[in-house]
Amino acid sequence: MRLLTDAIDLWRGLESRSRLWAGYGLIALLLLTLAWSALAGKTAALEQKRVAREEVLKELLPLKVVYLAAKQSSDLLTGRLASVRPDDSLAKVIEEIGIKGKSVKIVPIKGEEHSNFIEDAADVRIEGLTANEAINLVYRLEKGSRPTVLKKADLRVRFDDPSRLDLSMIVALLKPAPGTAK
Repeated sequence: MRLLTDAIDLWRGLESRSRLWAGYGLIALLLLTLAWSALAGKTAALEQKRVAREEVLKELLPLKVVYLAAKQSSDLLTGRLASVRPDDSLAKVIEEIGIKGKSVKIVPIKGEEHSNFIEDAADVRIEGLTANEAINLVYRLEKGSRPTVLKKADLRVRFDDPSRLDLSMIVALLKPAPGTAK
């Protein structure tokens, strides 16, 4: 309390010109304090916005990776669909692979129709394959230049020769729908 009364006495003891300059100094000090306060508030708001954007970025980066992987897969399928000719069939695709057993039977079955492509499905039975040939055939069907879908596969050991296998599978060759061909 004494400090306040001493400050008031000092203020009253100043000349009018000195009091005027001291008032200007106090006004300038108050303006600086207000400006500093406004800038600190703006800085805090910008900091909060930066932290919020960093959180959003942390959520979006994994989604970006998933999106790019899906886009790459989609582009790969689109490219493979573009390589399919209208006269292509599963028999031709399997013949191009070049893996043959004792006998190959290909029976066409009804495939599904989707909005952008049609499935040309068939029941394929190949007898007398080695394990390596069976794996290579399945791999080349899935990863080959033409889009095929292996829907079902059954691999059985032959009774007469245990080193040979019988492969039965349902495979679909994807062809572009007639309205979407470019």
